[in-house]
Amino acid sequence: MLSFETCPVCGAELKNKEVEKILYGGNHTVVLQIQAEVSLRCGERLYAEETVRLFEKIRNKLKRQDLSGFDPLGKTFTVDKEWLNKYTIPLINVGSKTT
Repeated sequence: MLSFETCPVCGAELKNKEVEKILYGGNHTVVLQIQAEVSLRCGERLYAEETVRLFEKIRNKLKRQDLSGFDPLGKTFTVDKEWLNKYTIPLINVGSKTT
């Protein structure tokens, strides 16, 4: 049970909602739908203590490469630095004058 009646960040009303939570562990990522109390003003999420413990269990499983109980969702990739440099437009210093 949460001990807050209002958001501790902004003081707004909290509403129980289903939210998407992304957890990372090692080279793996898990996406899950979970209940949270969400501030109606700033969007701060408050999770029950049991839920936070569940997050830690999931992270620890991922770090140990134990993927039992998880369903594959797809693949995640990182962009090769050479490819990125080839297609990245250099940023122009807006404050400098070019004559």
